[in-house]
Amino acid sequence: MSKILAANTEYASKIKSILRLNFEPVAVKLIPEGENFSDYTKPERQMSHCQAIVNARKGEYLTLKPEDFSCHVGSSALNMDDTPEGVADGTFHYNLGGFETPEAAAKLIEAREGIDKKIIGEIVCPLKDADFEPDVVVIIDIPERIYWLVPVMSGREGGKVDFCMGSFQCTCEDVTSYPYMKQKPNISLGCYGCRRRTDMGSEEMAAGIPYTMIEDVTKRLEKLNEGIMQKAKRD
Repeated sequence: MSKILAANTEYASKIKSILRLNFEPVAVKLIPEGENFSDYTKPERQMSHCQAIVNARKGEYLTLKPEDFSCHVGSSALNMDDTPEGVADGTFHYNLGGFETPEAAAKLIEAREGIDKKIIGEIVCPLKDADFEPDVVVIIDIPERIYWLVPVMSGREGGKVDFCMGSFQCTCEDVTSYPYMKQKPNISLGCYGCRRRTDMGSEEMAAGIPYTMIEDVTKRLEKLNEGIMQKAKRD
């Protein structure tokens, strides 16, 4: 077992055990233009980024290129594709019924934290199986378990914690591109797309953690687990 795989297996085991997760933490690695994508194996069918995340938390190891995506809202948020005109001008999300005007829907797309480099593909798999350094670790579970990321983030410097989310683009932007670009954890309540396309439960939400922070986050969770978690009501 390689050193990086051993570390990721340990991180995954500790995070899953301490938070009592129902499924595996998911590793997401974005492959930038110019980097060799030798691990690529074409999936059996097209899928969305959110479907890849949900499948990976159950154990699947997936590699995707732009042509493997069925959702161009997600692939464009990850800068694998150009944003379709109907998405950029708000028509698509307006027609879904989520906004009162196309202009309001367009502001959602204008405000998204898109990846600042061209991405040619991604690897999405359980963190425990990642023999590489991912960019983001994604967790989907009930609020009580996701909550513990808040004291992890605020415990050292205090104050409150701000999160950023939209009514659409939960897994592609809120918990992948946003934590990747901002290099800080983010939480999302979910969105129409991921709840329509996947079996993400009505009681579940999502979080994305930059991999650069995963060692520190794991250590802080261990410390919380030795103290305040023992006194808390937990499901």
